[in-house]
Amino acid sequence: MPTQAEIFAELGIPGNVVTASGGAGAASGINADELGNDSTMEGMWAMKAMEHAEIHFNLLCAVDPKLLRLTPKDDLIYQEFRKEFSDLSVAKLKEEDLKSPAAKEKWRPFCMKFEKEVEDYSFATLVRIDPFDEYSESNTILVTRIQFFCIEISRNREGQNDSIRGKFKPKPRTKKTKQ
Repeated sequence: MPTQAEIFAELGIPGNVVTASGGAGAASGINADELGNDSTMEGMWAMKAMEHAEIHFNLLCAVDPKLLRLTPKDDLIYQEFRKEFSDLSVAKLKEEDLKSPAAKEKWRPFCMKFEKEVEDYSFATLVRIDPFDEYSESNTILVTRIQFFCIEISRNREGQNDSIRGKFKPKPRTKKTKQ
């Protein structure tokens, strides 16, 4: 799972403000390791993950999901996921299947297998709970990128994303301006 320092780095907060070891961060009174599981940090990372979600959903609206490749390693990810989580339903996710203590114990070593295989495997990413609906606050869970790939590759191959193109149209992305 990502450290708080990785979360800050992903959010663009400079390393001299927050460090995992306390280094320069200690001078500013912030030590990422002491923050623990801060829901505020998770929320900030979720905003960053929303951009990824918009792109993903637009792809689902525009391309037949069975033809969509999310990574060069889709086949490997799908095979390993279904070997390890053969009974996990991707049709409608349950938070306890991803975040309960027992689930974390099973997911953690599985995710680590992809540390060198999938770039940014541990970055926070939003996944839809119900694949028949769009991304929304009530229809998302924050997961690691490799969990997202496992779930969405499975949904694409198992037909769970097939109805999206008929129900939704791609939305123009909002451009962010720098101030």
